[in-house]
Amino acid sequence: MKRYVLAALATTMMFGATGAVQADDALKAAIAAPSRTPDNVKRDVYRHPYETLSFFGIKPNMTVVELSPGGGWYTEILAPYLRANGKLITGGSDLASPNENERKSAERWLARLSAKPEVYNKVAIGVFSPGRKYELAPPNSVDMVVTFRNIHNWIPLGPEKMKDLFGNLYTVLKPGGVLGIEEHRLPVAKAQDEKASTGYMHEQYVIKLAEAAGFKFAGKSEVNANPKDTADHKNGVWALPPTYTNGDEDRAKYQAIGESDRMTLKFVKP
Repeated sequence: MKRYVLAALATTMMFGATGAVQADDALKAAIAAPSRTPDNVKRDVYRHPYETLSFFGIKPNMTVVELSPGGGWYTEILAPYLRANGKLITGGSDLASPNENERKSAERWLARLSAKPEVYNKVAIGVFSPGRKYELAPPNSVDMVVTFRNIHNWIPLGPEKMKDLFGNLYTVLKPGGVLGIEEHRLPVAKAQDEKASTGYMHEQYVIKLAEAAGFKFAGKSEVNANPKDTADHKNGVWALPPTYTNGDEDRAKYQAIGESDRMTLKFVKP
């Protein structure tokens, strides 16, 4: 297991003196669940779901918000894990949005959840429409908010709307609640595109976004690091697997790199 690199504010809440993560058999079972999509399981080698969620400090009795779940890669794990004793809220597109594409996205998500009621019928649906509408949960009611490779999609909103976005996450979390972020990492030596058009972001940029909303930086993990990723690909991070946006062009090179180099950050609401 990779070692965790912790910032000064990190506690020993889930780490012992040796830095080892406490075993969570329920989380292991959720990751091994037969209900997961086989192609998603193949990506565990790049995404390290057990180590990532353990680093965030997730427990099966928590109320957890997953922002912008996309195709549901992490939802396939979180839903069975939290089903018996916790609660999963997915924050995604708005069924009542004035934007037709957003409404269709919300409909597709509901259809996906409805297709496997034995896994997803206890999942609550919240609205997370960046820059427009946030209806996730009552204030001070959530133990954890997590988001995976999404911050770059929201950056074009601009500083004020990003501040409002993070402020909404701060509001729904309980005091002591955790914000867990995984994001494509831009090397310090490379200039940050103000719209994050390559999909990569500076680690310190993301940290400052959360701190500006009142969060305290609690630590980082290198579990999703990939030193092979130079973050300078034609068409950005999407050149890498699983997207391969450049088709067959340099496909073998991108396959050898694997998925992107990623920051894994943990923040706490004081």
